[in-house]
Amino acid sequence: MGKAFGAVAGVGAVGSLVAMKKSWDPLPSVKAAGFTTLDMSIYKEGELVTEKWRGKPIFVLKKTAEMVAKQTENQKARDIVVNGEHYMVAIGLCTHLGCIPGYNPDEQSFLCACHGGMFDFAGDVTKAPPPRGFDIPPFKIEGSKMILGEVGPEYEAMKNSGVTL
Repeated sequence: MGKAFGAVAGVGAVGSLVAMKKSWDPLPSVKAAGFTTLDMSIYKEGELVTEKWRGKPIFVLKKTAEMVAKQTENQKARDIVVNGEHYMVAIGLCTHLGCIPGYNPDEQSFLCACHGGMFDFAGDVTKAPPPRGFDIPPFKIEGSKMILGEVGPEYEAMKNSGVTL
């Protein structure tokens, strides 16, 4: 009788744990809300567009040939290349205190009005206090589309090369 009770109790415990784990998993609707698909072919060179992902602003800047030509190696490492076009895609929040920097197209730079931090067109810090460049959201590239919120091989390659994400 003791072994039978132990077996039934064990099966019941496993069933309870599986049900508990499933209740902790996000619902499919929540998972779907975590992804944003961007059609990269619609962006114009040199023009900053702000998209949204998980309630955060996402800066998308399609770089001109002149911008790409004058980049340093560190700036090139932060580029996201889709169909031969270079983009800066980043979470549009200052890494100091989370303010939203403004873009100056004439200077090709971002200025955070909160404490005067500056970022270049690649998202790197050019003037403190921000401790690092703009954060790059997880992404996956499929043809001319970029899926934000999903980790793809391009994102992994950036991460493994030492780019601050």
